[in-house]
Amino acid sequence: MSDKHISSQFDAELRNVSTRVLEMGGLAEAQVAQAMYALTNFSSETASQVLRQEEKLNQMEVDIDGDLQRIIAMRQPAAIDLRLLIAISKAIANLERVGDEAARIARTVQRLVGAGVSSRLRVPVGDLGYEAELASAALRKSLDAFARLDAEQALSVLEQDNQIDQEFDGLMRKLVTYMMEDPRTISAAIDLVFVAKAIERVGDHAKNLAEATIYIVKGADVRHATVAQVENVVR
Repeated sequence: MSDKHISSQFDAELRNVSTRVLEMGGLAEAQVAQAMYALTNFSSETASQVLRQEEKLNQMEVDIDGDLQRIIAMRQPAAIDLRLLIAISKAIANLERVGDEAARIARTVQRLVGAGVSSRLRVPVGDLGYEAELASAALRKSLDAFARLDAEQALSVLEQDNQIDQEFDGLMRKLVTYMMEDPRTISAAIDLVFVAKAIERVGDHAKNLAEATIYIVKGADVRHATVAQVENVVR
């Protein structure tokens, strides 16, 4: 078999794996959107759909990870291709965790619906929706940066990460006030604290995916670096 043919096969395998990562990302993003729809509308049925889809997301991670191991073992990739494979491994781990956070929100919805507290939670739930929009937008932008191998766009995800953190802090203050004003809602409001934390973690996983994209493009591990340090790497 010619080296050219082997190279073509390898390139096809890389494209296939990268495409499946984006498919997994699309499913993870949809999971978050469904989970927030379930929370906003107190839909136990939609929450159940999120939980059923979680198994599919988990299986996608296992399948892609298995293919990565096979490719590394058989192809012995060069440094730049090895970076891509390592970054893909990190990406799918973060996307699987996004699905975990969506499932956590879905289970919270089921508890709230079961407790019959939906009518008293309309206002704080609406506030959670804005935090979710920020986190989903970050995830979408990270996936697009990964698809395009666009380090600049990945950097913009890191630069905007503070917005999600600030929204989370604001939500904590509102929920504490909410509990103080009506102690009967303490249990339900605590559930919403965990929802807010789950949404914040979606933003964290989007950030991690952006860092993986920068690693592919620039060959630099920017985890734990400041935004200014990452800017120096990218620009």
